[in-house]
Amino acid sequence: MFTGIVEETATVASVTPDGDGRRLRIAVDSIGPFEHGQSISVSGVCLTVEEHGEDYFTVFTAEETLSKTYLGGLEEGDAVNVERALPADGRLDGHVVQGHVDTTTEVVSIEQVEEDWRFTFALPEGHEQYIAGRGSVALDGISLTVAAVDDGAGTFSVAIIPTTYELTTLSAKSVGDPVHVEVDVLAKYVERMLD
Repeated sequence: MFTGIVEETATVASVTPDGDGRRLRIAVDSIGPFEHGQSISVSGVCLTVEEHGEDYFTVFTAEETLSKTYLGGLEEGDAVNVERALPADGRLDGHVVQGHVDTTTEVVSIEQVEEDWRFTFALPEGHEQYIAGRGSVALDGISLTVAAVDDGAGTFSVAIIPTTYELTTLSAKSVGDPVHVEVDVLAKYVERMLD
């Protein structure tokens, strides 16, 4: 389990095709140490650490992961958000994030509002009912609060404070870029119970 509080923006050091999947080597600056087999969130996708050192770790992305995420398009030099799994005695500063990406969507607009930023995204098809004003959503592994939903325009927006903008990959996003979406798992359970 993760919290959606990004620990570091890391860099894809290398990408190696491997059968139907890809092996990513991620270079890090300050987080670690890592352990073989530990769960790690890479831009919101829960993956498993294989090899590791002081300043890197490798993960394998299987065909199933590549079909549901944009990790298949990552290239050497790309930035990714990284978060290690929440320890049992850790603080839950964001919200419950599983690292099980539901789908992807794209950036529709980016607007600077004084020191803050307003990002607008397309409502993810088939998951619109889980996006609610003041509700939680994880975008590229970042725990965010939905500021507004515009069903007519098919969009939702989030307000980004300077710290989040500076410490995550959002600062590198442009209109049309993809983002991973993980809707609030509690909303899914509520829906399931009501059904």
